[in-house]
Amino acid sequence: MKYGERQIEAPQGELATGERSTRNRVARSILDHGPSTVADLAQRLGLTQAAVRRHLDTLVTDDVVASREQRVYGARTRGRPAKVFALTDCGRDAFDQSYDTLAADALRWIAQSVGGGERGEAAVAAFARSRMEEQAKTYREAVDAATPQERAEALARALTADGYAATAKSAPGPHSGEQLCQHHCPVAHVAEQFPQLCEAETEVFSRLLGTHVQRLATIAHGDGVCTTFIPRSAGTTQTDTSVSASTAGRNPA
Repeated sequence: MKYGERQIEAPQGELATGERSTRNRVARSILDHGPSTVADLAQRLGLTQAAVRRHLDTLVTDDVVASREQRVYGARTRGRPAKVFALTDCGRDAFDQSYDTLAADALRWIAQSVGGGERGEAAVAAFARSRMEEQAKTYREAVDAATPQERAEALARALTADGYAATAKSAPGPHSGEQLCQHHCPVAHVAEQFPQLCEAETEVFSRLLGTHVQRLATIAHGDGVCTTFIPRSAGTTQTDTSVSASTAGRNPA
């Protein structure tokens, strides 16, 4: 607008609609990329940090996102960890989890139908493995077509196509490897009650990638993102499929 021109105000309804649309973009960016700083969001969305903070304030008030200190895996750097914003359970509910109750009831029925207890847990685990094996058929095609160095990235793309908003990146710290991060989990609420779902998924990742993998964090147990560590080893073979039983599907202390 040139100096001296009269500024034309947009109708309040349009402003409100635009604000909601931008807030949805902020929330969706956190869903797709995981817990994010104000600077991260501003860069991804092409907004000023002040605008991002304003939208985050509203999202926090609405219990869609919550702030916390950024988790650091591996060696800590000096200084206070940056504040990040992650989706709450309420926020995740807005993005697809309408059949949680039905799924949880079905798994509970499976467990009870064989007498509950250890037999019930084993029955749920068998269902989880069968489900993941079927789901993994398309993942295997993507992984097998990739070079060994690109398998984690290929798996991340296949998971993203299935709604998991996954990424693969080099793992921080002294250990050589990669982190497979799933920023969204369509079955997170069910997996909170039935960790066998996470355990079966971790086992499948191990077989697909041909190496031991370790689950570091899960959305189902309160983390902002499901994180799986994939070691980089020249001696890795397709028969090495061990999984850390103490961490698969669980948030380690």
